[in-house]
Amino acid sequence: MLAALGCGHTVVATPAKVGAHPAAIVAENLSVASGDTLIVEIYGEKDLSGKFQVSAQGTIDYPLIGRLKVAGLAQPQVASMIRDRLAAGYLKNPFVRVFAEGYQQKLKIFVWGQVAKAGTFPFLNAMTVIEAITLAGGLTPLADRNGIIVTRVERGQQVRLPAPMGSGQSANVALRAGDVVFVPESVF
Repeated sequence: MLAALGCGHTVVATPAKVGAHPAAIVAENLSVASGDTLIVEIYGEKDLSGKFQVSAQGTIDYPLIGRLKVAGLAQPQVASMIRDRLAAGYLKNPFVRVFAEGYQQKLKIFVWGQVAKAGTFPFLNAMTVIEAITLAGGLTPLADRNGIIVTRVERGQQVRLPAPMGSGQSANVALRAGDVVFVPESVF
């Protein structure tokens, strides 16, 4: 690693993969969103380290380099962007680490609509729509089994994924932390 620091390679500190808690690995890959608080650490540069609130526009104002669009990026991508901008005229080979404060709040899924117990539930690695609905107590008799929709944010955009469960069509969509599962009422 010291050789890499001396050769000008990009070095971005991220949580260790070996032996890391699964929640830490999932959190590293979560997209930054408006309202998040990012903690930026620059090794040896206390004046450039600190907490930065992501604005409603998805930006942070960072010393020396100004406003950065961070919404939709994973934490290592934000670290790399800051590192590259600081290295382009301010610091030689800065060692940058970025993580979101309170990421545990993002490690949830939301199930609402025609389920027995709508609410917020802990996200478990490799969770599916069927598992989420089971956590919510199952479907009500009024549920539209073929109208289930999963909504998630990808690259700052909301994406809606159909997840039908009726008539042997079970799509059983794999969920991601922060997904919203909506079960509509059947019109029949």
